Amino acid sequence: MAPIATPPYRTGLLVIQPLKKRHCGECRTGPLPLLVLEEGAPRCLDCADLGHLVFLPRGDTALTRRSREGGALSAVVVRFNRRHSRYERQGVLVEEAALVRAEERCLADAEARRRRRVRDTRRREAEDLRFTDAFAGEIRRLFPRCPAERARAIAAHASVRGSGRVGRSAAGRALSEAAVTAAVRASVRHTETPYDQLLMSGVPRHEARRRIAAAVETRLWEWREELTAEA
Repeated sequence: MAPIATPPYRTGLLVIQPLKKRHCGECRTGPLPLLVLEEGAPRCLDCADLGHLVFLPRGDTALTRRSREGGALSAVVVRFNRRHSRYERQGVLVEEAALVRAEERCLADAEARRRRRVRDTRRREAEDLRFTDAFAGEIRRLFPRCPAERARAIAAHASVRGSGRVGRSAAGRALSEAAVTAAVRASVRHTETPYDQLLMSGVPRHEARRRIAAAVETRLWEWREELTAEA
């Protein structure tokens, strides 16, 4: 077996996953799934006094750190990568009791994180609800004849978190008149005109908008002006 030249793992003991079949130089058992090199000769974990440790694969940094910190003995497990001509870390050997304690701590942290996520989700939902109410109220202020249910639907659609829609833009969050009007105009365009059908039939977007512009503006005028006219 080729010697390990300046491995990048300097804390704890070093254990190797051999690529070739190797037998223990002391008790002759093998082939060995894991071995320790002592003076260039392979030793099984039992002969190296590491047989009581359990293998923890890499991937969970917190669990690995806590398992090593919680025990008196640990070892880094490496395997030679022929393609990259280097030894690469596969995991660690740790004391089973230390691993159990580490798992319990990680589970407790996971539960705490889950509860925090639930609280954060509820907080965001409440914020979204207040914002949608405010957006709908602004729609009703600018367009008094827009039905309340429709204003609410427009506001809910425009203000979906992470959607990138106008309600989530800086202007939308500020409830600017331009942003609110743009949301109402988009809703009318898609639900009360043949705009979507024109797009599906291959009409370019700008041309499709030109064709339905008068119908959209008529609806906006009705929602905005009818109350004044009636008064």
